[in-house]
Amino acid sequence: MSLPRSISTMAAATVAAFVCVMALTSGAAQAQTIEYVALGDSYASGVGTRSYIDDGSGCSRSNAAYPALIADEIGADLTFAACSGATTGDLLAGQLGGLSDGTDLVTVTIGGNDTGWAGVVQKCAYPYPWTCTAEIAAAERFVREQLPAKLHAVYDAIATAAPNAEVVVLGYPRLFNGEQCNAITRISPAEQAALNDAADLLGDTIGTVAGSHGFQYVDVRDAFEGHAVCDDVEWINGLSYPIIESYHPNAAGQRDGYYALLNALVRSGSA
Repeated sequence: MSLPRSISTMAAATVAAFVCVMALTSGAAQAQTIEYVALGDSYASGVGTRSYIDDGSGCSRSNAAYPALIADEIGADLTFAACSGATTGDLLAGQLGGLSDGTDLVTVTIGGNDTGWAGVVQKCAYPYPWTCTAEIAAAERFVREQLPAKLHAVYDAIATAAPNAEVVVLGYPRLFNGEQCNAITRISPAEQAALNDAADLLGDTIGTVAGSHGFQYVDVRDAFEGHAVCDDVEWINGLSYPIIESYHPNAAGQRDGYYALLNALVRSGSA
């Protein structure tokens, strides 16, 4: 739950398309409101930031998450549909209602939960003699063989429901730096490397499928380099309480990782 680094080549080539969105924030068009819909899973809803909107949804949406931050920056009317635990199927079943012909901007981070990523990391944290080699291999096999079709279905549905929107797909960071600093968990350096390799495969797959739909892809892996679990300045929580906070971007990761890249993409399109 990894293609070009940071913003993809395709994104750079097509970023000028954002002018039509960002024009709404300047000059005579300033009175118009950008209609923005944020879709996805816990990485989009803001799990890990420890501060959540009390909307009764159980989705753990946060004003510290990148959708809320970019909406505030560009003055957008945000429909915040991203929800903790969401899979591609959940997104198709319950997150598309805010999309329309009038939607200007859509962001989406999805796919990690389809792979069973949380369970894989949990198995890796079990003490010796348990290992997670088989679970990582199964997740990678799923990413290669089944995830692309699921992502195509999501992206097709977004394009159909919001035909005039600019769509930005944001990926996932690598979680680990090879160190073992969480005393309760036992994720070996070799397992951490294998998990990072799986995250790269996931990122590459998402980026490739997004590009085939003409969507822009923001690859966050390089931005999070040096800010993994156990780094001096962590942008990702290690083992945490409550457990749902574990292995998710914290407020700094959302702000300085996800939001910073997304905002740079938007602003470069307005130049």
